Amino acid sequence: MRIGLINLLGLAVVVLMLIPNIIYAIKNRGGKNLCTNKLMNLTEQVGLYGCIVLMCLPLGIRKFGFHTLADLFIYLGGNVMLLAAYWVVFALYLKKKTPRRAMALAVIPCCIFLLCGITLWHWLLVVFGAVFARAHIYVTKKNLPEE
Repeated sequence: MRIGLINLLGLAVVVLMLIPNIIYAIKNRGGKNLCTNKLMNLTEQVGLYGCIVLMCLPLGIRKFGFHTLADLFIYLGGNVMLLAAYWVVFALYLKKKTPRRAMALAVIPCCIFLLCGITLWHWLLVVFGAVFARAHIYVTKKNLPEE
C-alpha cells in the first residue's frame, strides 16, 4: 500500500499525540524545564521536530508506504494501542503526577515514532526516533520531582 505525498495516517497520529501536550501546556503555564543540559534539550527538540516532519512527509525514502500487509496491520494496531495507553496515562497524570506516569508519557511517544519508522521502513524516522527517545527520556528524568 503506497501513501501519497503526505502521510495522513502519520499526521493523525501526530495530532493525537499533541492534543494532550497542548492541554497540559495550557493547564501548566509557566512550567520550568529543570534540565540544564543544553545539548540534551536541543537534541530532544531536533529529534521531536524531525520525527513530526518524517511522520508526515516522505523525506529520505523512495517508496512511502507499507511493504507488506502485516506492516500495515502492525502500524494501525500498534498505534491504536499506544495512543490509547498515552491518553489513559495522561488522564491519570492530570489527576496525580507521579514519576512512573511521567516516564510512561515520555516513553510511549518514542515507541510510536519507532513503530511507525519500522513499519514504514523509513529508516531516517527510526534514527530520529532513537535520537528523540534518548534525549526525551533524559530530559524527563531530570524534570522528575524528588520522591
